[in-house]
Amino acid sequence: MTTKSQSKPKLYSFWRSSAAFRVRIALNLKGIPYEIIPIHLTKNGGAQFNPDYSEKNPTHLVPLFEDNEISIHQSLAIIEYLEETHPAPPLLPASPQDRAWVRSLAMDIACDIHPINNVRVLKYLLKDLGCDKEAKEIWYQHWIRLGLESLEKQLRSDSRLGRFAYGDQPGLVEVCLVPQLFNALSSEMDLSPYPTLLKILHECLMLPAFIEASWEKQIDAEGLNPRIPPQK
Repeated sequence: MTTKSQSKPKLYSFWRSSAAFRVRIALNLKGIPYEIIPIHLTKNGGAQFNPDYSEKNPTHLVPLFEDNEISIHQSLAIIEYLEETHPAPPLLPASPQDRAWVRSLAMDIACDIHPINNVRVLKYLLKDLGCDKEAKEIWYQHWIRLGLESLEKQLRSDSRLGRFAYGDQPGLVEVCLVPQLFNALSSEMDLSPYPTLLKILHECLMLPAFIEASWEKQIDAEGLNPRIPPQK
């Protein structure tokens, strides 16, 4: 009896995409080998609009995750799939209450901050609404600042805080937080008002799973990681 060979999962990714960055971190944390398929979101009108990719993912976004015959878009859905199919090490706590808390923090980032700052929104502000680059940066930093202020307040006095948002192992919060902080730093935002978030960032960037998922490590990278400020 023969069995069908299992190929590496494929992740359609863009080096600076926050959503793809999340999935890269999750795959690395779980030790899952995968193949990166670069999709350039800005060059030549955007490879996400090419017919082959549009057929695979009509949303024209990244990431897209293919695991043999399974195809999943949306980063949080991909990460939940990984959590269910590769439960160790876990990205979510054991208790329902704590899982809900961790998910709520992750969604603060993935659902409230990131969507109004992604590439297609910023392009629309510049090209369709006629905003100049200064106005675009004001918009960009405003929404990130509001989100980071809320996260800092929620985390800094919570008894579940350890080296990371929940205890001493990275999980779903860090998977979402680190890409968002990279975006903030690339916009030259001051992270000193968020010492808890900055501490978590430093803890994450000592781990290979985060280092190997970062911007400058990608096969399609066109720049370096943003400068990480020291902890105070």
